[in-house]
Amino acid sequence: MKKSRSGAIIFCVLSLLLFNGCSSGKEALEQFSGRRVQLFFATDRNDTGRAEPDSRFGSERDSLHYGTTVISFPADHRIGQLESALLADDALEHVLLKEVNSMSEERFFCLLTQSVNAYDKQELLVFVHGFNMSFAKASRRFGQIVSDLGYRGCPVYFSWPSRGAINRYAADKTCVEWSTLNLECFLEQLAVRSGSRKIILTAHSMGGRALTYAFSSLLQRRPDLADRFGALLLYAPDIDSGVFRRDIAPVLSASGVQVTLYVSGRDRALKVSRRLNGYERVGYVEDRPLIEKGIETIDVGNVKAGFSGHSYYHQSRPVLSDMFYLINEGLPADERFSLEPVDTSDGRYWRFRR
Repeated sequence: MKKSRSGAIIFCVLSLLLFNGCSSGKEALEQFSGRRVQLFFATDRNDTGRAEPDSRFGSERDSLHYGTTVISFPADHRIGQLESALLADDALEHVLLKEVNSMSEERFFCLLTQSVNAYDKQELLVFVHGFNMSFAKASRRFGQIVSDLGYRGCPVYFSWPSRGAINRYAADKTCVEWSTLNLECFLEQLAVRSGSRKIILTAHSMGGRALTYAFSSLLQRRPDLADRFGALLLYAPDIDSGVFRRDIAPVLSASGVQVTLYVSGRDRALKVSRRLNGYERVGYVEDRPLIEKGIETIDVGNVKAGFSGHSYYHQSRPVLSDMFYLINEGLPADERFSLEPVDTSDGRYWRFRR
């Protein structure tokens, strides 16, 4: 997976813009040690006012905040690894959240537009995290994905107020529903104000619930914006299958957006979610995957995905490789070499070759 050669230059230019403003006429390059990725973010978490990047945003609900974060990587970072500390952080060993820079909405969109225009493809990659995620953890997770994919566009993530605890599923479920309207408004602003030619939407687990509800509502309210969005990827979506079939899939299929579901029968987290919610989940495979017209379903059950089987989207090299060709090249499932088709009475889905 080839990394973008312009990434370091764009990072330096944007770092200068943060301190000099959008109207600065000076251009220079900042020298820094190590490899870094700069991300744009919007969050409806509360601003704690703390100076430490890991503690800047909490788990309470708030109005939308905007800004950028900087993620640093160790020199020996490996694809599919999120090198984290058990005790003390070490920039030489771990993926770290180094900076959180808050700013006004106007300044955010000014810098975002400049970043979009700095890339040849003028694209946005948007990520919505799932259950049990702090702001810092979600930032590092998305930074790892952007780095491992060698993404050649502008990365943006939306962080909703997850409690960041394994035993707070019910609270997270309530909060992600509360954040859906904020996410819808943010997606609309990205489509209208970013200047991007194409927006790629991605979400993991419970974040897929907020993203699909928000995006479906936006498409119904503003169908004129549909052509601004190129693709929607859902990793292990923790969404009620019946609700998805009835309310979401028809809207997505009619939009013309390339929609991809990554699902697995080895996902222990979604198996638990099924028991808690009492209904099938889109991302969990019981007998055969959910198949809907106009949507490509990828069964990842053949790949190694850690103990929980829920985090393959950032841990599995085969899945990351498949995402690379989908996100960076826009290739449909039939043209991605790692997949093979499976035809059923319900239609076709794809699985990873053994």
